Amino acid sequence: MASAIADQDDMSEPLPPQKEAESQDDGLAAPSRRQLLMGGAVAASAIISIRPALANTAASVLNCTIPVPDQGRAGNYIAPNGQVVPAGTQGAFPAGKNFSGEQVRQALRGGRLPGASYEQNQAYLNYIRRLQSGTSGFTCYASLQMPR
Repeated sequence: MASAIADQDDMSEPLPPQKEAESQDDGLAAPSRRQLLMGGAVAASAIISIRPALANTAASVLNCTIPVPDQGRAGNYIAPNGQVVPAGTQGAFPAGKNFSGEQVRQALRGGRLPGASYEQNQAYLNYIRRLQSGTSGFTCYASLQMPR
Protein backbone atom coordinates (compact mmCIF):
# COMPACT_ATOMS: atom_id res chain seq x y z
CA MET A 1 0.00 0.00 0.00
CA ALA A 2 2.79 2.40 0.89
CA SER A 3 4.46 1.68 -2.44
CA ALA A 4 1.23 2.57 -4.31
CA ILE A 5 1.14 5.93 -2.58
CA ALA A 6 4.79 6.50 -3.32
CA ASP A 7 4.14 5.64 -7.00
CA GLN A 8 1.34 8.24 -7.14
CA ASP A 9 3.64 10.85 -5.66
CA ASP A 10 6.26 10.03 -8.30
CA MET A 11 3.69 10.51 -11.08
CA SER A 12 2.56 13.95 -9.93
CA GLU A 13 3.84 16.97 -11.77
CA PRO A 14 6.91 18.43 -10.07
CA LEU A 15 6.53 21.95 -8.76
CA PRO A 16 8.85 24.58 -10.19
CA PRO A 17 11.50 25.82 -7.78
CA GLN A 18 10.53 28.99 -5.95
CA LYS A 19 12.70 32.04 -5.97
CA GLU A 20 13.50 33.70 -2.68
CA ALA A 21 11.32 36.71 -3.49
CA GLU A 22 8.34 34.45 -4.13
CA SER A 23 8.89 32.39 -1.01
CA GLN A 24 8.15 35.28 1.30
CA ASP A 25 4.69 34.82 2.78
CA ASP A 26 2.61 37.96 2.31
CA GLY A 27 -0.46 36.46 4.00
CA LEU A 28 -2.25 35.49 0.78
CA ALA A 29 -2.49 31.91 -0.38
CA ALA A 30 -2.06 31.60 -4.13
CA PRO A 31 -4.73 29.38 -5.72
CA SER A 32 -3.52 26.24 -7.43
CA ARG A 33 -3.96 25.69 -11.13
CA ARG A 34 -6.66 23.12 -10.41
CA GLN A 35 -8.63 25.63 -8.28
CA LEU A 36 -8.41 28.24 -11.03
CA LEU A 37 -9.60 25.78 -13.67
CA MET A 38 -12.48 24.62 -11.48
CA GLY A 39 -13.50 28.22 -10.81
CA GLY A 40 -13.47 28.96 -14.54
CA ALA A 41 -15.59 25.89 -15.24
CA VAL A 42 -18.17 26.95 -12.66
CA ALA A 43 -18.36 30.47 -14.11
CA ALA A 44 -18.71 29.13 -17.66
CA SER A 45 -21.50 26.74 -16.68
CA ALA A 46 -23.35 29.57 -14.92
CA ILE A 47 -23.20 31.71 -18.05
CA ILE A 48 -24.33 28.81 -20.22
CA SER A 49 -27.31 28.18 -17.90
CA ILE A 50 -28.38 31.81 -17.47
CA ARG A 51 -28.29 32.97 -21.09
CA PRO A 52 -30.87 30.47 -22.40
CA ALA A 53 -33.10 31.22 -19.42
CA LEU A 54 -33.04 34.93 -20.25
CA ALA A 55 -33.67 34.20 -23.91
CA ASN A 56 -36.61 31.94 -23.01
CA THR A 57 -38.03 34.65 -20.76
CA ALA A 58 -37.90 37.24 -23.53
CA ALA A 59 -39.45 34.80 -25.99
CA SER A 60 -42.22 33.77 -23.59
CA VAL A 61 -43.15 37.41 -22.95
CA LEU A 62 -43.63 37.98 -26.66
CA ASN A 63 -45.65 34.76 -27.05
CA CYS A 64 -47.97 35.23 -24.06
CA THR A 65 -51.55 36.27 -24.74
CA ILE A 66 -53.83 38.96 -23.41
CA PRO A 67 -57.55 38.23 -23.88
CA VAL A 68 -59.77 41.27 -24.41
CA PRO A 69 -61.80 40.93 -22.24
CA ASP A 70 -60.87 38.05 -19.93
CA GLN A 71 -62.90 34.82 -20.06
CA GLY A 72 -65.04 35.82 -17.07
CA ARG A 73 -66.42 38.81 -18.98
CA ALA A 74 -66.53 37.33 -22.48
CA GLY A 75 -69.44 38.55 -24.60
CA ASN A 76 -69.25 42.09 -23.21
CA TYR A 77 -68.02 45.16 -25.07
CA ILE A 78 -65.11 47.49 -24.38
CA ALA A 79 -65.90 51.20 -23.85
CA PRO A 80 -63.50 53.82 -25.26
CA ASN A 81 -62.06 54.37 -21.75
CA GLY A 82 -61.24 50.64 -21.45
CA GLN A 83 -64.08 49.63 -19.14
CA VAL A 84 -66.01 46.44 -19.80
CA VAL A 85 -69.66 47.28 -20.52
CA PRO A 86 -72.72 45.20 -21.46
CA ALA A 87 -72.98 44.08 -25.08
CA GLY A 88 -74.76 46.58 -27.29
CA THR A 89 -73.66 49.65 -25.30
CA GLN A 90 -73.57 52.62 -27.66
CA GLY A 91 -70.03 53.74 -28.54
CA ALA A 92 -68.47 50.54 -27.16
CA PHE A 93 -66.66 47.96 -29.28
CA PRO A 94 -67.22 44.22 -29.53
CA ALA A 95 -64.41 42.21 -28.00
CA GLY A 96 -63.53 38.55 -27.79
CA LYS A 97 -60.02 38.72 -29.19
CA ASN A 98 -56.70 37.45 -27.89
CA PHE A 99 -53.60 39.50 -28.64
CA SER A 100 -50.05 38.23 -28.31
CA GLY A 101 -47.52 40.02 -26.14
CA GLU A 102 -45.63 41.06 -29.28
CA GLN A 103 -48.78 42.59 -30.84
CA VAL A 104 -49.55 44.53 -27.65
CA ARG A 105 -45.93 45.68 -27.29
CA GLN A 106 -45.97 47.06 -30.84
CA ALA A 107 -49.35 48.74 -30.30
CA LEU A 108 -48.15 50.37 -27.08
CA ARG A 109 -45.27 51.84 -29.08
CA GLY A 110 -47.59 53.51 -31.55
CA GLY A 111 -48.63 50.59 -33.76
CA ARG A 112 -52.09 49.12 -34.11
CA LEU A 113 -53.58 45.88 -32.87
CA PRO A 114 -54.48 43.55 -35.75
CA GLY A 115 -58.02 43.92 -37.07
CA ALA A 116 -58.75 47.02 -35.00
CA SER A 117 -59.71 50.48 -36.20
CA TYR A 118 -58.03 53.48 -34.57
CA GLU A 119 -60.89 53.88 -32.05
CA GLN A 120 -61.03 50.16 -31.28
CA ASN A 121 -57.26 50.10 -30.86
CA GLN A 122 -57.42 52.92 -28.29
CA ALA A 123 -60.27 51.23 -26.39
CA TYR A 124 -58.48 47.84 -26.32
CA LEU A 125 -55.20 49.44 -25.19
CA ASN A 126 -57.06 51.34 -22.47
CA TYR A 127 -58.56 48.03 -21.32
CA ILE A 128 -55.12 46.40 -21.30
CA ARG A 129 -53.61 49.31 -19.34
CA ARG A 130 -56.35 48.89 -16.71
CA LEU A 131 -55.62 45.19 -16.12
CA GLN A 132 -55.14 44.32 -12.46
CA SER A 133 -53.47 41.46 -10.66
CA GLY A 134 -55.61 38.33 -10.87
CA THR A 135 -57.08 39.29 -14.24
CA SER A 136 -56.26 37.07 -17.20
CA GLY A 137 -53.50 38.73 -19.23
CA PHE A 138 -52.15 40.85 -16.34
CA THR A 139 -48.90 38.89 -15.99
CA CYS A 140 -48.25 39.18 -19.72
CA TYR A 141 -48.89 42.94 -19.68
CA ALA A 142 -46.74 43.41 -16.56
CA SER A 143 -43.91 41.51 -18.26
CA LEU A 144 -44.09 43.88 -21.22
CA GLN A 145 -43.58 46.82 -18.86
CA MET A 146 -40.30 45.49 -17.43
CA PRO A 147 -37.13 46.99 -18.89
CA ARG A 148 -34.75 44.68 -20.71
